[in-house]
Amino acid sequence: MLTTSPRVAQGWPLVLALFVATTAVEAFGFGQIYRFLPLYLHELGTPNALVPRWTGLLTASTFLLGLPLVPFWGVWADKYSRKLVIIRSAYVEALVFTTVGLSQNRYQLAGALLLIGFQLGNSGVMLSALRAATPVDRVGFATGILGAAPALGFALGPVFGGALVDQLGWDLRYLFFLDGALSVATALMLTLGYREVRPANPPTASVWRLAGRALRLVLTTRVTVGLLSVFLLVMLAQQIALPFFPLVVRRLHPDPVGLASTIGIVLGVATLAGTLLSPIAGLLGDRFGLRRALLASVLLASISLVLVQRASALPLLALAALLFSASATAAASMIFALLAIRVPEDRRSTTLNLVYLPLYLAGIVGGSLGSILVQGGLDRPLLAGALLMLGAVVLALRLEA
Repeated sequence: MLTTSPRVAQGWPLVLALFVATTAVEAFGFGQIYRFLPLYLHELGTPNALVPRWTGLLTASTFLLGLPLVPFWGVWADKYSRKLVIIRSAYVEALVFTTVGLSQNRYQLAGALLLIGFQLGNSGVMLSALRAATPVDRVGFATGILGAAPALGFALGPVFGGALVDQLGWDLRYLFFLDGALSVATALMLTLGYREVRPANPPTASVWRLAGRALRLVLTTRVTVGLLSVFLLVMLAQQIALPFFPLVVRRLHPDPVGLASTIGIVLGVATLAGTLLSPIAGLLGDRFGLRRALLASVLLASISLVLVQRASALPLLALAALLFSASATAAASMIFALLAIRVPEDRRSTTLNLVYLPLYLAGIVGGSLGSILVQGGLDRPLLAGALLMLGAVVLALRLEA
């Protein structure tokens, strides 16, 4: 049942709680896919020599179909329904997880991951809906909490999944079936629990015209161009480096016995700890300035990638991964908060949804470039990510205070 109200909004803590749960469940499942992708490729019969390359290529493929749809999700949300756009994502992700679990080889897995393109496009809409319900003096905090939810899911998913695989003997595909069931549950939760507040004057122009206008305004407005440029470099750095974190764990823990649990614990716990720290950036941003918090976060992310590359033991790798999780999550949250404050309300949904255009571009380019760089060794994509983060620092320095 689609419930809307033209006047009475829900309290922002309830809206935040619903969106955090939805986002965390989504990341919980995708965290298992991305962290265990090298293991799943091996399980599906991929030769060991091809696993690093296919890890990068499959990571890139997840964004291919989503890229051309980026300008439309925000427009459809404003014109028709934010709620339907958000719920649609939960049902499609359930289909993705199920088809991943049913895959019998790496080519079927590639086809399943391509479906992610139809699942993307909900985050910007949720950010816009949350901003509409949140007082301006709580935007940094609320955005920081919502921005931490993906990292929370990415942390808990591998830890939980690794324990099920190594301790209870689960096949990896059963994890993905469980993720599909959880996604259906979040879709039902949103259907029953979220009350949409429609804008007083929804847009009436055609979808194509609205999408074109949104793109034109985003690409010609100084504040959005600057912030999206920083976000592009931050996401490109992540997409080049992150897919290979599990292989760094395997380099330090070559024994296949307990490898899934080791990946889950080292990367999952580090991500969880980093997630719990990242909202501090939102509080500091509200107090001292969002731009300053952004600069500090991106600089720390660059340093932490170097530490990941140089880690000589699993505890050191966990610490470096913790720092990277906290700083990268905080950087993205500060970018969203700056956009939410500086972009007018009538353009907020479309603009915040177009924030993910750099993510999709970075996913395609970063995963592909990473699959090339990794053939020269695991260090190369990690160091390339660190350099790109430094580039983001330079761009962030040029932003208006």
